[in-house]
Amino acid sequence: MFLQHVIAPMQKNSCRCLVILAFVYSSFFHGHLAIAATSGLSPSRYYPTEIILLNCGSSGNSTALDDRGWMGDVGSKFTSSRLLNQTSVSAKAPHSHGFSIDPVPYMTVRFFRSQFTYTFHVKPGQKFIRLHFYPASFPGFERSEAFFSVKAGPYTLLSNFSPSHTADALGVKVLVKEFSVNINDNQRSINITFLPSSNARKDAFAFINGIEIVSMPANLYYTRSRDIHDVSSSGHQHDFLIKNNTALEAVHRLNVGGSYISPNNDSGMFRSWLEDTNYLLESGGVLVNTTLRIRSTRIPNYIAPAQVYRTARSVGMDKEVNMRYNLTWKLPVDPGFEYLVRLHFCAFQGQTKKSGNRKFHIYINNETAEANADVITWSGGNGIPIYRDYVVFIQKGNPHLVIALLPNSDSKTRYSEAILNGLEIFKIKKSDGSLARPSPVPSRLADKSRINKSSLIDIGWSALGGVALLFIIVVIVLCWRRLGKSKKREVLSVPKEQCRQFSLAEIRAATNNFNTALVIGEGGFGRVFKGYINGGETPVAIKASEPTSQQGAHEFRTEIEMLSRLRHLHLVSLIGYCNHRQAMILVYDYMAQGSLRDHLYKTDKAPLTWKQRLEICIGAARGLKHLHQGSERKIIHRDIKTTNILLDEKWVAKVSDFGLCKVGAANMSKSHITTDVKGTFGYLDPEYFWSLKLTEKSDVYAFGVVLFEVLCARPAVDMELEEEQQSLAPWAKHCVKKGTLEQIIDPYLMGKIAPESLKVFANIAYRCVLDQRLKRPKMAHVLDNLVLALELQQSADAGEFDSKPGGVYSEKLDEAVCLCPREIELLSIPSRTESLAYTCPALWQRSMSPKVLIRFLSDKAGIKRPRPSPSEYQRMPHDHGQAQNEGTTIPRTSENVF
Repeated sequence: MFLQHVIAPMQKNSCRCLVILAFVYSSFFHGHLAIAATSGLSPSRYYPTEIILLNCGSSGNSTALDDRGWMGDVGSKFTSSRLLNQTSVSAKAPHSHGFSIDPVPYMTVRFFRSQFTYTFHVKPGQKFIRLHFYPASFPGFERSEAFFSVKAGPYTLLSNFSPSHTADALGVKVLVKEFSVNINDNQRSINITFLPSSNARKDAFAFINGIEIVSMPANLYYTRSRDIHDVSSSGHQHDFLIKNNTALEAVHRLNVGGSYISPNNDSGMFRSWLEDTNYLLESGGVLVNTTLRIRSTRIPNYIAPAQVYRTARSVGMDKEVNMRYNLTWKLPVDPGFEYLVRLHFCAFQGQTKKSGNRKFHIYINNETAEANADVITWSGGNGIPIYRDYVVFIQKGNPHLVIALLPNSDSKTRYSEAILNGLEIFKIKKSDGSLARPSPVPSRLADKSRINKSSLIDIGWSALGGVALLFIIVVIVLCWRRLGKSKKREVLSVPKEQCRQFSLAEIRAATNNFNTALVIGEGGFGRVFKGYINGGETPVAIKASEPTSQQGAHEFRTEIEMLSRLRHLHLVSLIGYCNHRQAMILVYDYMAQGSLRDHLYKTDKAPLTWKQRLEICIGAARGLKHLHQGSERKIIHRDIKTTNILLDEKWVAKVSDFGLCKVGAANMSKSHITTDVKGTFGYLDPEYFWSLKLTEKSDVYAFGVVLFEVLCARPAVDMELEEEQQSLAPWAKHCVKKGTLEQIIDPYLMGKIAPESLKVFANIAYRCVLDQRLKRPKMAHVLDNLVLALELQQSADAGEFDSKPGGVYSEKLDEAVCLCPREIELLSIPSRTESLAYTCPALWQRSMSPKVLIRFLSDKAGIKRPRPSPSEYQRMPHDHGQAQNEGTTIPRTSENVF
């Protein structure tokens, strides 16, 4: 049963995943470790007692982009100058090599043709050792010839290591290999030795760009005086210790459900926490609580950054629904070794406050690690982080580690939601200079007859070999076909006459070499610069991505291919693009007045008049109507919000950001597109979220939220308000129905809106955000009503009828009146009875509080949440400088191209 959950998503992945199908069933779970608990409170950050940053191949001191100071190895106390000159060669990378790379420590390198040792005088205790590599070719040193081993004291950290092969396989430019070792009390130094592997290549050499040694808290990953239990398959427990005479290699460290956490944003130990999206087989949804107060009563605060515990992945609270799903990660590992697996948990949903409310299963490589995981019992309550450690042996022939969290089907459990916040995986190395030995035969197999043991093994390996051969043949055929398709997809289908392709040199010239003084915005895709092209005559907006990130490539292609074909007064115009290596850059018309959001709230700009707001909404509605009806195939934007409505110098509204848009089927009889849920939290169509069926009415819902933002001058989601007011759409509907619109209207507009104009505007906004899509109007009807609202306002301003001074719209809304007449015959809505089970969230306001809804609706394969104000940004874990662009799609990495 479990393999069915794992194999099905694998079939959609790359060819590498298909190869693993032949071997994954041979994996074996070795055991698990009990919870690590530490009583008392601790500082939120750890302050290392020792930090050594050695920039190899350089002299003097230099500062990296993260403001950390590195010292050169020339003339350092870590090796003699004579030995350095006799046995090594230093070099400096050309600037072209390091387009997207921090110059320190990656622009200088030390090469070794023979054994070479650095000696570091350190204090006893546990240390991080990080080795930094930039595998580039230099004169006399071809990158593919680098094969070497690295030893640190009694530990062999790397054996026959090829940085170029590793980097190419991972699709990265630089590598950081992190290890944890212990310096005994009788030691005062540690030697790090580089040994070229002459047996691997005749001209093999070793190299290093940077060496980092950072002290770590005692027992962060090592066992204290108590034992860690290794639970075998047979159910018997015996002790397993991560002792000080072992070394750990960090293989994976993931911020589950959250964005990349850079070393500077770690809890003091300069660890990197990557996103988990590249390793997901089944993802569930993302939970986010940016205001969560972390109470570290069980473990020290520095075990992981607070950002890790404020985001999570979950399969949801509905027992009947989530029993069909699980959370599954598939991570590449080296077979034949033992691994320490650390799972981080922190419950922060309001429903699960008591022990036993939520129980779920944890599987590692198809073996049960926890039969009844209960985060509340482990931690003691909501908002309290905790972690669980397990030891797993990965048998040869299985290069992956699969972690799965499944809901508990026990009817006595109130909720069966599985949840995970963070994940760390370490390879365990022995202190005898060799890598970890394979574990003994599992106890459940030890009872088999030893007489037939050899024959059984031979038969098993023969069968396995036959199955593997069959799969390899299938894989080769599939890979061949897939390769041909992928090559076709890599070509951008953009006519040159419709979209200009810029060189990187042109982009650099336009932005004064990406001068930060020209930055006018920042989002998940990257920074937005104001630039000048055509000899400095034409101002443009240049949106540049992080070049080292593969994320955003699909959105980049979609934006180019879509906007190169779309031309409309109320759609932003794409001038061109630059696709240099991994740098993705888009060039647009410059919008002098910024976004609509910039003029509504949390701004120093003058408030917009009611007439200006109506004209902007009308322009945006015309742009959306053109998308829905202006071409052979309808185009659904999927990310309508106030930050994606831009204003030119004449205040003409233009819809922008088409990275998430979907094109409808050629067969227009199909009324929806079945697709993963993507969009921005607060603007997301609830029926689309539940059904995965996307229609143009999803854009209508989001536009209705925009209309209420325009009227109320407040964000779509504001967690600082009272619970029932936090989500704008349901709160605005409530006020319109109750006739209390004066509670939410922008104070600046009080007494300045004609009552009839406000009535039409409020009615159409209300209809746009109805839960059931069939009750929502089409964009053409929305546009007609907005034009009518403007005409009524202009008539009132001209004195054609009296505008009640200071009056506001206070008439209660008759929901039946709000139905679009031409759509009434389409409706077939059953009566609302308590016994009726709704598949869409029409009963949300009756069954859930808005606060619960806000926490539950998260990022199911890409749902994005509004960004905080600049003052709030510093304490937010998930945004990385995106305050100017709410809900952007692609989280930024720590590396910066500019």
